[in-house]
Formats: sequence, C-alpha cells, structure tokens
Amino acid sequence: MHIGVSFKMYLDRPRTREWCAAAAATANRHPAVRSGAVELIVFPTLPAMEAAMAACADAPVAFGAQDLFWADRGAYTGAVSGADLADMGCVYAEIGHAERRRIFGESDAIVAKKVVAAVRNGLTPWLCIGESESGPVDEAIDFCSNQLAAALAELDRPTSMVIAYEPVWAIGQSDAASASHVAEVARGIKAGLVERAGQTDVPVVYGGSAAPGTLTELGTAVDGLFLGRFAHDTAAFEAILDEAAELVS
Repeated sequence: MHIGVSFKMYLDRPRTREWCAAAAATANRHPAVRSGAVELIVFPTLPAMEAAMAACADAPVAFGAQDLFWADRGAYTGAVSGADLADMGCVYAEIGHAERRRIFGESDAIVAKKVVAAVRNGLTPWLCIGESESGPVDEAIDFCSNQLAAALAELDRPTSMVIAYEPVWAIGQSDAASASHVAEVARGIKAGLVERAGQTDVPVVYGGSAAPGTLTELGTAVDGLFLGRFAHDTAAFEAILDEAAELVS
C-alpha cells in the first residue's frame, strides 16, 4: 500500500523539516511501514527537498518531486531535470496533476513527454489522472482511460508506476468522492491498464480531499491514498497511517 503526501506550496522550509521529523518518528514506530507493507512517500517543494530528506534519513520514507521537465539538459530556464532529481535521491516524480494542467497549461502531450523523462532517469512516475466534472461512473472511466492512454503514448514498454486517481471536482473540497464511485473508477482504470498497456500490477491510489476515515471507507478498492492538506496535521497523518496498517495487517 502507498501513502503519498504532497505539500504543494503550502509549507515553508522550517515547517517542512518539522513535519518530516515528526513523520520519520511515526514511520519508525509503525511495523507496517518498517516492513514495507505500507510505503510512505513525501512530495515536498524542491527548495525543501534536501532538508526534508535529512529529517527522514533514518526512517523508511521515500521522496518524490512534484514535477520534472521533459528534457534532462538544455536552455530551459527554471526547469528541473529528472537526472538531478534522481541524483538527489528522489524515487518518484509526480506528473500530470490537475493544477499543473490548469494553471501551467500542461497538455496530454507534455505529460507523455514527462513520463518518458521520469522513466529514462529511473524515477517512478506518480501519474495523476481524473475527470473534470462530477458525473456517471462510466463517463469517468472513459475519461480516465483516455487520459491514461495519452500519458503513456510515448512509452515503448511496460514500466513501474503509480496511478493517482484524483477527480478534479473533488480536489480541495470538504469531502472526498464517494467510496462506490472511487471503487468503480479504480477498477475501470486497472482494466484499461491491462487492455492498453498489458500491465496488471500497477497500484491505483485515491486523491481528492482524502482525510482520516477515507481509506477505511475505501478499503481494498484502492492501493493507498495521495494526501494533501488534511495530512499536513501530523496527528491526522498518523491516524491515516494507522488505517493503512490496519488494512494490510
């Protein structure tokens, strides 16, 4: 099971270090995390990355970048190379988040190039997909399947990845999407992965106002959560880890 936590641009460097130190202590006392049954992945801002890693140096915590560029080197002012992220010790690269698409204008074609860049540099894509508007499950599955196919269009072989199902209409809201909706869409995404990419072992995690209680409600319908602001409170984060440990025990 995968539990990812993104700080987006909410936490400054001191707060990031503080959170990571508390999370490291929590991870170290969780048998499920220590055994690897639950993998904890933190996505800090890039300026705080090395400080966050140092705070978790003795804990079973993996790190991911919130973005990367499609090229490794060149005249790309302000871009972040996947090669440098890998050298820093990142394991994952978040790609295709709805905010990157909406605010920064990232298209399916750009997302596909970034997926290739992550794989080329040994980073595991943490690929975000999700429908824009609330609607019937079959429409959500079709949208996500098409978005997924576009994101993987430039890959020439199956690869390790995590799919973060984040319905855009649920991001930043007071409540997550319903458990029945998430379960059916997650099943549809996995079926599409088998059909289009021949992959049967890709974890699908849920994100979109996920909070304490969400994972218990979803149960085995998903392979974990992608958490945002609700996990910035360390007590809430520990409660969610307790839920994950209970599910894998």
